[in-house]
Amino acid sequence: MYLVSVYFDENTNRSIQKIMSDISSITGNTFMIDHNVPPHLTLAAMDAKKVEDLLPVVEELEGKLTSMEIYFVSIGAFFPYVLYMAPVMDYNLQSLQKTIYEQMEKAPYVRMNKYYQPGYWYPHSTLAKKLSKEEMLAGFAYCQSHFTPIKGRITKIGLAKVNPHEDVWTMNLNEESI
Repeated sequence: MYLVSVYFDENTNRSIQKIMSDISSITGNTFMIDHNVPPHLTLAAMDAKKVEDLLPVVEELEGKLTSMEIYFVSIGAFFPYVLYMAPVMDYNLQSLQKTIYEQMEKAPYVRMNKYYQPGYWYPHSTLAKKLSKEEMLAGFAYCQSHFTPIKGRITKIGLAKVNPHEDVWTMNLNEESI
């Protein structure tokens, strides 16, 4: 499986990574660390026969995307074992996701994941994965005591292979004009 995800400015990365590390320490669940998963927000997920089919399509995005603000305001769960942060779903984020999904559909021999279809996508940044019931409770307890909203910037986009995470292609986004 391959993902097209966005990545964040240094301060936002540090904030999210601290939460991920703290949850890992408290729960003993090291899945995210063991699989080298950086803080990110996935916009499209797909199965492809080979990465070479995806690269020309994703490379067409060069210079066409702009950095944007993101605001993480909530903690949630995909039961039974995923803990995540959710951002405000504003027009810019929704539009970016739709653009990426439609671009990646152009790749030959690709099967798009239905949970990332525009209008069906639920934006989230995974904090912990493969949690047991006890680990989930401990992770939620930590977040209840320590989580505060995080305002940051999306500054980079990338194509990655999963489990373990492996960057295949990344691109810095154009700075937003003020």
